[in-house]
Amino acid sequence: MKRIAFYGGSFDPPHIGHLTIARKLSELFALDEFTFIPAFHAPHKKNKKPTSAFHRFAMLSLATENKGKIKVSTVELDAPERPFTYETQTKLKNDLPNTEIFFVIGADSWAEIDTWREWEKVLTLTNVIVVTRPDYEIDLSHVTKEIKVRLIDLQKNVAQKIKNGEQKIYITDAVNLDVSATEIRRKIRAKEDDWRELVPNEVAKYIEKYELYI
Repeated sequence: MKRIAFYGGSFDPPHIGHLTIARKLSELFALDEFTFIPAFHAPHKKNKKPTSAFHRFAMLSLATENKGKIKVSTVELDAPERPFTYETQTKLKNDLPNTEIFFVIGADSWAEIDTWREWEKVLTLTNVIVVTRPDYEIDLSHVTKEIKVRLIDLQKNVAQKIKNGEQKIYITDAVNLDVSATEIRRKIRAKEDDWRELVPNEVAKYIEKYELYI
Protein backbone atom coordinates (compact mmCIF):
# COMPACT_ATOMS: atom_id res chain seq x y z
CA MET A 1 0.00 0.00 0.00
CA LYS A 2 1.29 3.44 -0.94
CA ARG A 3 2.21 5.78 1.92
CA ILE A 4 1.77 9.55 1.59
CA ALA A 5 2.19 12.23 4.25
CA PHE A 6 0.41 15.57 3.99
CA TYR A 7 1.65 18.62 5.86
CA GLY A 8 -0.75 21.57 6.04
CA GLY A 9 0.17 25.09 7.07
CA SER A 10 0.68 28.68 6.02
CA PHE A 11 4.33 28.26 4.92
CA ASP A 12 4.79 32.00 5.11
CA PRO A 13 7.56 31.63 3.99
CA PRO A 14 8.58 27.98 3.49
CA HIS A 15 11.97 27.41 5.15
CA ILE A 16 14.66 24.80 5.72
CA GLY A 17 12.80 23.47 8.75
CA HIS A 18 9.82 22.50 6.59
CA LEU A 19 12.08 20.71 4.09
CA THR A 20 13.95 18.93 6.87
CA ILE A 21 10.65 17.64 8.25
CA ALA A 22 9.75 16.33 4.78
CA ARG A 23 13.08 14.56 4.36
CA LYS A 24 13.30 13.08 7.88
CA LEU A 25 9.71 11.84 7.98
CA SER A 26 10.04 10.34 4.51
CA GLU A 27 12.91 8.25 5.85
CA LEU A 28 11.37 7.38 9.22
CA PHE A 29 7.96 6.36 7.86
CA ALA A 30 9.20 4.90 4.55
CA LEU A 31 6.95 7.31 2.63
CA ASP A 32 6.37 7.13 -1.09
CA GLU A 33 5.47 10.83 -1.20
CA PHE A 34 5.46 13.84 1.09
CA THR A 35 3.05 16.63 0.13
CA PHE A 36 2.81 20.18 1.45
CA ILE A 37 -0.70 21.68 1.60
CA PRO A 38 -0.60 25.48 1.80
CA ALA A 39 -3.73 26.86 3.44
CA PHE A 40 -5.68 29.60 1.69
CA HIS A 41 -6.20 31.13 5.14
CA ALA A 42 -5.80 28.92 8.20
CA PRO A 43 -9.13 29.06 10.10
CA HIS A 44 -7.39 29.11 13.51
CA LYS A 45 -5.41 32.20 12.40
CA LYS A 46 -8.33 34.38 11.33
CA ASN A 47 -6.82 37.50 12.91
CA LYS A 48 -3.53 37.11 11.04
CA LYS A 49 -3.57 37.98 7.35
CA PRO A 50 -1.10 35.75 5.50
CA THR A 51 0.90 36.59 2.41
CA SER A 52 -1.03 35.89 -0.81
CA ALA A 53 -1.69 32.19 -1.31
CA PHE A 54 -0.28 32.53 -4.82
CA HIS A 55 3.08 33.72 -3.48
CA ARG A 56 3.20 30.96 -0.85
CA PHE A 57 2.35 28.28 -3.41
CA ALA A 58 5.02 29.63 -5.77
CA MET A 59 7.66 29.61 -3.03
CA LEU A 60 6.81 26.03 -2.02
CA SER A 61 6.96 24.95 -5.66
CA LEU A 62 10.41 26.49 -6.03
CA ALA A 63 11.61 24.94 -2.77
CA THR A 64 10.53 21.44 -3.86
CA GLU A 65 11.26 21.68 -7.59
CA ASN A 66 14.17 19.21 -7.63
CA LYS A 67 12.90 16.93 -4.88
CA GLY A 68 11.05 14.13 -6.68
CA LYS A 69 9.03 12.65 -3.80
CA ILE A 70 8.24 16.01 -2.18
CA LYS A 71 5.27 17.77 -3.77
CA VAL A 72 2.81 20.63 -3.27
CA SER A 73 -0.98 20.25 -3.34
CA THR A 74 -3.57 22.91 -4.17
CA VAL A 75 -6.39 21.01 -2.44
CA GLU A 76 -7.08 23.83 0.06
CA LEU A 77 -6.31 26.67 -2.34
CA ASP A 78 -8.88 25.23 -4.75
CA ALA A 79 -11.60 25.18 -2.08
CA PRO A 80 -11.16 28.21 0.23
CA GLU A 81 -14.78 27.78 1.36
CA ARG A 82 -13.78 24.47 2.99
CA PRO A 83 -10.77 25.45 5.09
CA PHE A 84 -10.97 22.92 7.90
CA THR A 85 -8.47 20.09 8.27
CA TYR A 86 -11.06 17.35 8.68
CA GLU A 87 -12.61 18.42 5.36
CA THR A 88 -9.22 18.16 3.66
CA GLN A 89 -8.59 14.75 5.22
CA THR A 90 -12.00 13.48 4.08
CA LYS A 91 -11.36 14.61 0.50
CA LEU A 92 -7.89 13.03 0.48
CA LYS A 93 -9.27 9.72 1.78
CA ASN A 94 -11.96 9.73 -0.92
CA ASP A 95 -9.45 10.63 -3.66
CA LEU A 96 -6.81 8.13 -2.49
CA PRO A 97 -8.68 4.98 -1.40
CA ASN A 98 -5.72 2.59 -1.53
CA THR A 99 -3.28 4.82 0.29
CA GLU A 100 -1.99 4.91 3.85
CA ILE A 101 -2.37 8.61 4.72
CA PHE A 102 -0.34 10.41 7.39
CA PHE A 103 -1.26 13.95 8.40
CA VAL A 104 1.60 16.00 9.87
CA ILE A 105 1.20 18.66 12.57
CA GLY A 106 3.65 20.48 14.83
CA ALA A 107 3.85 20.53 18.61
CA ASP A 108 2.21 23.97 18.74
CA SER A 109 -0.77 22.69 16.76
CA TRP A 110 -1.03 19.65 19.06
CA ALA A 111 -1.14 21.97 22.09
CA GLU A 112 -4.21 23.76 20.69
CA ILE A 113 -5.77 20.84 18.79
CA ASP A 114 -8.91 20.85 20.94
CA THR A 115 -9.75 24.32 19.57
CA TRP A 116 -9.88 23.00 15.97
CA ARG A 117 -13.19 22.28 14.26
CA GLU A 118 -14.05 18.56 14.66
CA TRP A 119 -10.66 17.99 16.29
CA GLU A 120 -11.35 14.40 17.30
CA LYS A 121 -12.13 13.60 13.68
CA VAL A 122 -8.81 15.16 12.69
CA LEU A 123 -7.04 12.73 15.03
CA THR A 124 -8.95 9.64 13.92
CA LEU A 125 -9.67 10.02 10.18
CA THR A 126 -6.04 9.32 9.22
CA ASN A 127 -2.73 8.59 10.85
CA VAL A 128 -1.29 11.71 12.46
CA ILE A 129 2.38 12.55 12.98
CA VAL A 130 3.14 15.12 15.69
CA VAL A 131 6.57 16.64 15.08
CA THR A 132 8.07 17.97 18.27
CA ARG A 133 11.44 19.20 19.48
CA PRO A 134 13.88 17.02 21.44
CA ASP A 135 13.11 16.99 25.18
CA TYR A 136 9.80 18.81 24.56
CA GLU A 137 7.17 17.38 26.89
CA ILE A 138 3.95 16.59 25.01
CA ASP A 139 0.87 17.45 27.07
CA LEU A 140 -1.95 14.90 26.90
CA SER A 141 -4.31 16.45 29.43
CA HIS A 142 -6.54 18.07 26.77
CA VAL A 143 -7.32 14.92 24.77
CA THR A 144 -9.76 12.10 25.47
CA LYS A 145 -9.04 8.48 26.44
CA GLU A 146 -10.07 7.39 22.94
CA ILE A 147 -7.32 9.59 21.53
CA LYS A 148 -4.69 8.59 24.09
CA VAL A 149 -4.91 4.89 23.20
CA ARG A 150 -3.88 5.73 19.64
CA LEU A 151 -0.62 7.38 20.69
CA ILE A 152 2.74 5.85 19.80
CA ASP A 153 5.72 7.74 21.21
CA LEU A 154 8.62 7.34 18.79
CA GLN A 155 10.72 9.67 20.94
CA LYS A 156 11.33 6.78 23.32
CA ASN A 157 11.33 3.90 20.86
CA VAL A 158 12.04 4.90 17.28
CA ALA A 159 12.20 1.21 16.30
CA GLN A 160 8.50 0.59 16.97
CA LYS A 161 6.85 -0.86 13.90
CA ILE A 162 4.59 1.46 11.93
CA LYS A 163 1.75 -0.80 10.84
CA ASN A 164 -0.47 -0.42 7.82
CA GLY A 165 -4.21 -0.31 8.43
CA GLU A 166 -4.16 1.06 11.96
CA GLN A 167 -4.92 4.76 12.44
CA LYS A 168 -2.41 5.93 15.00
CA ILE A 169 -0.94 9.16 16.35
CA TYR A 170 2.85 9.09 16.18
CA ILE A 171 4.96 11.51 18.22
CA THR A 172 8.49 12.06 16.94
CA ASP A 173 11.41 14.36 17.71
CA ALA A 174 13.38 13.19 14.67
CA VAL A 175 13.69 16.78 13.40
CA ASN A 176 16.23 18.54 15.59
CA LEU A 177 15.80 21.96 14.02
CA ASP A 178 13.79 24.90 15.31
CA VAL A 179 13.18 27.47 12.57
CA SER A 180 10.36 30.02 12.76
CA ALA A 181 8.61 31.68 9.82
CA THR A 182 7.65 34.50 12.19
CA GLU A 183 11.32 35.08 13.02
CA ILE A 184 12.27 35.03 9.33
CA ARG A 185 9.67 37.72 8.57
CA ARG A 186 10.96 39.79 11.51
CA LYS A 187 14.55 39.51 10.26
CA ILE A 188 13.54 40.64 6.76
CA ARG A 189 11.68 43.66 8.13
CA ALA A 190 14.67 44.49 10.34
CA LYS A 191 17.06 44.12 7.37
CA GLU A 192 19.04 41.37 9.09
CA ASP A 193 20.80 39.58 6.24
CA ASP A 194 21.10 36.18 7.92
CA TRP A 195 17.44 35.34 7.12
CA ARG A 196 18.68 33.98 3.79
CA GLU A 197 20.37 31.10 5.63
CA LEU A 198 16.95 29.91 6.85
CA VAL A 199 15.22 29.51 3.49
CA PRO A 200 16.18 27.70 0.25
CA ASN A 201 18.12 29.90 -2.16
CA GLU A 202 15.28 29.90 -4.71
CA VAL A 203 12.87 31.13 -2.03
CA ALA A 204 15.26 33.89 -0.94
CA LYS A 205 15.49 35.15 -4.54
CA TYR A 206 11.70 35.08 -4.88
CA ILE A 207 11.21 37.03 -1.64
CA GLU A 208 13.66 39.69 -2.82
CA LYS A 209 12.24 39.88 -6.35
CA TYR A 210 8.67 40.46 -5.14
CA GLU A 211 9.69 42.47 -2.05
CA LEU A 212 7.78 40.29 0.39
CA TYR A 213 7.70 40.86 4.15
CA ILE A 214 9.26 44.34 4.02
